[in-house]
Amino acid sequence: MDHPAHASGLLEASDVGSQKDRVVTEEEWLEKWEMGNIGFHKEEGHPLLQKYLDVLLNGRNGLRIFFPLCGKAVEMKWLADMGHSIVGVEISEQAVKEFFSEHSLPYCEEPVPEISGAKMFQSTSGNISLYCCSIYDLSSSIVGKFDGVWDRGALVAVNPCDRQRYASLMISLVEKNSSYLLVTVSYDPNKHKGPPFYVPESEIKSLFGNCCEIRCLEKVDDFSERHKQWGLDYFLEVLYLLKFVA
Repeated sequence: MDHPAHASGLLEASDVGSQKDRVVTEEEWLEKWEMGNIGFHKEEGHPLLQKYLDVLLNGRNGLRIFFPLCGKAVEMKWLADMGHSIVGVEISEQAVKEFFSEHSLPYCEEPVPEISGAKMFQSTSGNISLYCCSIYDLSSSIVGKFDGVWDRGALVAVNPCDRQRYASLMISLVEKNSSYLLVTVSYDPNKHKGPPFYVPESEIKSLFGNCCEIRCLEKVDDFSERHKQWGLDYFLEVLYLLKFVA
């Protein structure tokens, strides 16, 4: 399979192992949800978002916050309860429906005229809107632009050959002066095929550096038995702030 030059030209193959050619299909992601193979879901919310919430909000109220590849992230309810407007996108309808049911949130469901086969699930309160479709079908003309982004389990789940496409889309969806919190993972990519995929800092800079200021906020040891079973001996979560300046 041919990949664009950007996918292979950023790093030496030895840095990313065999991951640059790895492709996970939408069907495989749907199957993970159907089988309950969702070890990536955090029931209690993510401690890094709680710790750096002020960095995301930057003293602002009533923000529009985007959750790419949102699954049933509990942080969406948490931020909506603070008065923010949440928009997510997720390929699995099961995940979207589980989000609303697990939080006892009534919702309505409607088609998205601009995207064939897509649905939008919206809380009856109107402050949480989840699009069930491929993220690549979205555009700012459909979902508008965002003041903040929480990207955890999204960029690291995107097929390496699609990262440039993903980054370009995300850049097109953010307002000037927006704050984008990005969580990546670091481990030896020769020992695990992913996902989640290893995305080095050099690639973050290549993907986003022309459009924003990039700052690494924290690296956290997240090594667990699950990662040991993958054959890894270390696993870090790395939090970046992407600051889109006017």
